[in-house]
This record gives sequence, structure tokens and C-alpha cells, in this order.
Amino acid sequence: MAQQTQIKTMLPYFERWMKRFPDFETLADALEEDVLKHWEGLGYYSRARNLHKLAKAYVESDPKPKTREDWKTLPGIGPYTSAAIASISFGEPVAVVDGNVVRTLARLTGDERSFTGNGDAVKAFTPLAEELINLENPGDHNQAMMELGATVCLKRKPLCTLCHVQQFCQSYGRIQVESIPRIERKATEHIEIPRAWIIQNAQILLYRIPKESGQLAGQYELPNATGLSSTLEKMKPILSKTRSITHRRIKEPIYHMEAPESLPQDHHWISLKDLESITLSGPHRRWLKELADRADTKPG
Repeated sequence: MAQQTQIKTMLPYFERWMKRFPDFETLADALEEDVLKHWEGLGYYSRARNLHKLAKAYVESDPKPKTREDWKTLPGIGPYTSAAIASISFGEPVAVVDGNVVRTLARLTGDERSFTGNGDAVKAFTPLAEELINLENPGDHNQAMMELGATVCLKRKPLCTLCHVQQFCQSYGRIQVESIPRIERKATEHIEIPRAWIIQNAQILLYRIPKESGQLAGQYELPNATGLSSTLEKMKPILSKTRSITHRRIKEPIYHMEAPESLPQDHHWISLKDLESITLSGPHRRWLKELADRADTKPG
């Protein structure tokens, strides 16, 4: 859950998740719909699907995985997660390298190289991280490195004067610390997706993302308004939202529209009282609640 999500945002979801799925066995026995429902709001739903697959694989495995290489054979487990589990849970002296560790090591060594992306930077600093690992307490060492980057060696406004390893830092007082590491970011891509708000007989028209569509498969969201009205360009949105997903900046104006004469494929009428029981895209659930409270939602 902590991958791609801040800890403070993740914690309430984690507590709810652990009450429902306290162990791999419980998770393995659950339906995918139930798994996704309990992940709702965290985004990047491929993580939930991979965790579900992982639970099933773990339950079936014999013997159980312990080493980094063992864990990497399971679904959804890569270098970072396998090293974290192996070092923290089983004491294997392997380094965990994430963005926080990369940032800390780059600044400590005064490394001013440019990297084409996070993956390139992780690959570059992994040998150094492995060399520095505390052989007696690798789990504590890895957690300390990640915590240092997360709480002190911050991306913006690092707390250098409070840093316990300041005396070893090759960047402090010599280089603009915030400029390191130098990782090239993808250019922001601006996208606009008009959405339709269509209510009829205490039901709302929603689009269900097809099963084969990747990480958002099976979720409901407000329909794309394009094609549902021939006069969309003449209409005014009742609400307009903007959000970011990785390097994409998505603007989603929402229009109140009349029901279409025929139901497009993968579009479904959902009773308003059943909205809590379906898996909705997190932002769309918030928008539905906001729209439900508005009085100016007249078609046109």
C-alpha cells in the first residue's frame, strides 16, 4: 500500500484492510471484487490484484519463501519488496533501494550525475547500498535509511541542520542539496475527458471498465460524455475537476445530461442506494457525493 501512496494517506486503508484480511489465507480465499472494494480510494489497482495473486501463490507454496530470490518468484514481487521482506522478516543482508534511499545516497556522496528515470537511479545506487548494509541488523539498517530520506533528507527543504549524518555529507555546504539527485521527469501530458451525470428513476448511469482494461478493470466511473450528446460543445459543465496520475494532468468537466435512448456497451443503471456496494474510482465517488448535494444539476 505504501508504494505510490503516502503513509499518512495509507494508514486508514491499511487498518480497514487488516481487519478484513488479517493473513494471506483469508486474502487468498476472498473474491477479487471484495479485494478491490477494500482497496477503493488508494488507486493503482494492479497492486491489489497482484497482492491477491501473491496471497494465493504463498498459500500454495511449500516450502514458504524466505530469501530475496525466493520472494522474487512470486506474483507482484520485485527487487524492492523482496529485499524488504527478506531483510526485515528473515534477516538476509540485502539492501532495499527506493526513492528515499537514492536521494540520501546521492546527497551523501555528492553525486551530480543525471539519470533518465527512477529505475535508472535505483540501478546506479544499488551496489553502494549493498556495500553499506549492516550485516548484523540489515532490516533495521534498511528501515533507518528509508526513514532518513522520508523524514530528514526530504525532496524539498531537507532538514540538513538536524541530520545525524551531516558530517559525512558531501553535498552539505557545497552543492544546492535540493538539486540532487538529478532525475529527468516525463513532460506533463494534458488530457481532457468530459463526463456525464445522468440520473433517472433514482438510478445513475455509470460506465464499468472492462475486465481486460488493466489496473482499473471492473471499476465504475462517470461515463465519458463524448458521444452521449451531439450538443456537448454548447453545454456548460456543472462541475469541473482536475487530477494528476503520474505525468498526466487530467481535466474532467462534468455535464448534466438526459438519458440516452439506448444503453451503450458497458454502461449500467445503478440504483443510488447501491452506490456504496460497488467499486467506484476514488475521485469519482467523491464527485458523486459532491454532485448529489448540489441543487444546480439541471440538464443543459
